[in-house]
Amino acid sequence: MITLVTRSMFFDRAKVKGAMDAATQKVLSKFGAFVRQRARSSIRQARGSSRPGEPPHGHVGLLRRLILFGYDVDRQTVVIGPMPLRQGSEAPRLLEFGGMARRGQKTLHYRARPFMGPALEAERSKLPPMWAGSVK
Repeated sequence: MITLVTRSMFFDRAKVKGAMDAATQKVLSKFGAFVRQRARSSIRQARGSSRPGEPPHGHVGLLRRLILFGYDVDRQTVVIGPMPLRQGSEAPRLLEFGGMARRGQKTLHYRARPFMGPALEAERSKLPPMWAGSVK
């Protein structure tokens, strides 16, 4: 017996790829929003410095407002983190990872006060269920 196979029996590649791209953007954007919110809420308004290893204290709310996320269409990834206040600013990196910075003649040592890494780890378990049923 000979079976006739028609084109309608195969996937429409462009349609499937388009659905996958849309689902990827939707899921990763939602995940980026969750991580951003978790990081923002970990920064408490308080006087003085936080203890090393704990999220930094916010004094005027600037760090909270600078935490953003964006979906990169070309790479199909989401980028989440604080924007530098000005060109060449090392403050967000120094808060997250610690390190040294030169200010005039002085070398200042910063201890890590991570806020993005813990936010990512706290939200990571929510990512797989977001993918369930995401492609329509």
